[in-house]
This record gives sequence, structure tokens and C-alpha cells, in this order.
Amino acid sequence: MLKSMTGFGKASGKIDERTLNVEIKSLNSQKGLDLSIKFPSKYREYEYALRNKTANALQRGKIDIFITLENNPASSELSLNRALIKSYFEEFKQIADDMGVSSENLLPTILKMPDVIGESHEIPGEGELKRIEDILAKAIHEVESFRVNEGKSLETELHMRVGNIEKFSEELKQEDKRRVSEIRARLKNNLENFIPKDKIDANRFEQEVIYYIEKLDITEELTRLAAHCIYFKNIIADKEELKGRKLNFIAQEIGREINTVGSKANDAVIQKIVVNMKDELEKIKEQTNNIL
Repeated sequence: MLKSMTGFGKASGKIDERTLNVEIKSLNSQKGLDLSIKFPSKYREYEYALRNKTANALQRGKIDIFITLENNPASSELSLNRALIKSYFEEFKQIADDMGVSSENLLPTILKMPDVIGESHEIPGEGELKRIEDILAKAIHEVESFRVNEGKSLETELHMRVGNIEKFSEELKQEDKRRVSEIRARLKNNLENFIPKDKIDANRFEQEVIYYIEKLDITEELTRLAAHCIYFKNIIADKEELKGRKLNFIAQEIGREINTVGSKANDAVIQKIVVNMKDELEKIKEQTNNIL
């Protein structure tokens, strides 16, 4: 089963008379885990615990977590950090006096400063971390469900694309037989244009043809390509959870064989098939970049 790195989840719960909201957004990231948490400053001491819980569960992706507290409308009161307001006012007034400008209307500016309004000076209550972790776990569960559903779509898409590459590979085998016959005939005709038939050493000609065709032979590349495609599908079906990087590596190996076939082909029809295979591979890479 595949999991996408893309996901969304949210959950809410009561803490005392307030409502705590947790919202998680997850996107694909090649950095591994890129985690950002925004929360009320009163929970700053909980950051490490919340990061660990999220990292252990979600593992990879660019993850943004937003934790907010809502006051109960019936009991909410404006919370002001009076000591901080006074400190800001004294500092701003001193600067204004030094610069010889008016110190009137400082209050609107001060109220926009960090930690002036809100719960920044509050102390978390006993057991509050456990309650936050429980709400966070619900949001994480939603993200995981989202990722699983996205993963099912990715799995269907990848099987189709790899299947297309395998079909193109079978076409290449048939076209390669035609190509070898055409090369043999072309070499013989070109030789006969310069040397009479009765002067041509058939054994020597056959040796030269075999040597030339071996340099253009793509059988080995097609064999390895088939093995890579089978391995790719086996990894998709594997029970291992983190598969994105491994599938990416296999896709690179598939691309290497396709490129070698293209460089050896020296045939217009085969080149067209190679281009189609590369197109399928690019779509595979786009999808594997989003796999956990």
C-alpha cells in the first residue's frame, strides 16, 4: 500500500472553558521532514513534545501545524499584558523624546506588538499537554486517512505507467528484429555497390555484420529494463511504509536503460517508442516525488 505525502486534517476539543483547534496541512517535500508548528506562546514549552509526536506519525513531507485557542464567547475577557504594555510605552516615549517627535497616539502601535494581547503571560494548566496531544492525534489520524486515499490513486496511476513501459518494451523487441534484418540487408547492398558478388567473402561478411550488430544490440538493456519494472511493482506491493525514495531510485535505473536503448537504436521507429517510454517515465517520477 502506498501513502501520499499530501494530506489535510483538523480536530477540536475543549480545554477548560476554551476550544483548542488543530489544523494540519501536508505537502510533498524532498527534504524528508520539513515541520513547522504555530501555536499560542503559552505552549512554547510543549514544542519539542508536539514535534516528536508529529514526526513519529507523519514521517515525511512539508508539514504545517496551526494550533489556536478560542475563548468561550460567554466567558471571554480581554487579556492584556499590562507590564509589557508599560515597558513598550516607556521605551517608545524615550525614543520619541530623543528624536524630538510627538509621543501621542503610541497606544495603537503598542497594541500591535507581540505578546501584548492574548494569553502569552498565562501558564499552562496541569494535564494540558496530554489534552493537546489527544486533539493533535485526531488531526494526525485525519491526515493519515487522507494520505492513504491519495496513495490508492497513486498506486493505480503507477501500475498503469509501468505497464505502458512494459508494453513499449515488447514493441521494441519486435522492432529490433526488423531493424537487424534491415541493417543486414543495407550493409550487403552497400557492399555490393562497390564489390562484385563473386569477390565477397561470405564468412568474412557475416563476421563483420555480427560485430556491427552487436555494437547496436539492445537485448541486454531490455532484459534489465524488464527486471527493473518487475522490481518497481514489487516495491509498490511491499508492506514497507516508506517507499518514495526507493521507487525514485528504481525509476532512475529504468530511465538509464531507456536512454541507452535510445542511443543505440539508430532507427526512427525505435526512437519514437523510446520517446513514448520517456514520457511515461516522467509521469512516474512526478508521482513518486509525492509518495511517502
